[in-house]
Amino acid sequence: MQQKSNHAPVMVAEMLKFFEGRSLKVFFEGTVGAGGHAQAILESHPEIERYIACDRDPEALELAESRLEPWKDKVEFVRGNFADLDTVLQKKGIKEVNGFFLT
Repeated sequence: MQQKSNHAPVMVAEMLKFFEGRSLKVFFEGTVGAGGHAQAILESHPEIERYIACDRDPEALELAESRLEPWKDKVEFVRGNFADLDTVLQKKGIKEVNGFFLT
């Protein structure tokens, strides 16, 4: 069952400004929620090759997966806590991340 969220992310402008002009190949978001911030950064940075979208809530991951369908080849969803960042990256063989968004 595909769900939609009415949640509007609140820090999009600030996040985009922070990453403006930076080259991002690998990005990690610690609490992807419904995917609003992820959508904004993926739209603004088409050079992203891997976007790790982490959340503890399976319903949030389902919402984000639906919202981020246009980037399905770049986005990898992880059910877990961003406190386990090192373990997640190690399991995925990622040695370098160019951007983080942890909320």
